[in-house]
Amino acid sequence: MVEERLTDGRRIAQFLASEVTGHEDDLGSLVVTDADADVEPTPDGAFAYAIERRPAGGRRTADEQRSDEGSTERVASVYVQPDRVRVEFERAVDAVADAADEAGLRVRPKAVEPPRTLVFVEDGAQVKWLLSALGTVATAVEE
Repeated sequence: MVEERLTDGRRIAQFLASEVTGHEDDLGSLVVTDADADVEPTPDGAFAYAIERRPAGGRRTADEQRSDEGSTERVASVYVQPDRVRVEFERAVDAVADAADEAGLRVRPKAVEPPRTLVFVEDGAQVKWLLSALGTVATAVEE
């Protein structure tokens, strides 16, 4: 039996990005943007990339979407810490909190205006647990 766990924050962030871009069905409206390929983890969390939602329609690459000014909205930001990833959700924060909590992830509200939900992903296996929260924000009704 394999006892290894993926607990490197940078690797977890890379795995999460590949899950977002690789799920054409449930997460087809999400795209990774503003990625910092050279991000170095910090204790407070270094910005790694944004997750944006595109309007209904065909899936396009991140470069194509960036060229369409105003065609996407940021729904989450991903921050890399040495031993985990912090995903800061900006949309559908209550529904995301419920979905992530039900999946067994550590969730915390962020008391800012507008409110945000923080979800902590502490190993590679938990990336799969985050998919339900990402699905929630991918299909959330425009506010």
